[in-house]
Amino acid sequence: MERNEQFETAVAESKSLPARPDNETLLRLYGLYKQATSGDAPEKSGFNMFDFVAKAKYEAWKKLQGMDPEAAKLQYIELVAALKAKP
Repeated sequence: MERNEQFETAVAESKSLPARPDNETLLRLYGLYKQATSGDAPEKSGFNMFDFVAKAKYEAWKKLQGMDPEAAKLQYIELVAALKAKP
């Protein structure tokens, strides 16, 4: 299976994991997804300073600045696989 197909499968599987991941893991998934699909985060976030969820998501994405989108896809695939394997 091609990497893009694996990534799309992992995205679909992430929506039906056996258990809800903790917030840190959810932010990691979000950051990897955004890096894989959009590349580096923009310099300006564009969120309201009181929107703490949006700020956390932006920061999770910003941490991955410079990561190759293909590497982000691979890490996303591996993380979803690990989450699926958890009892």
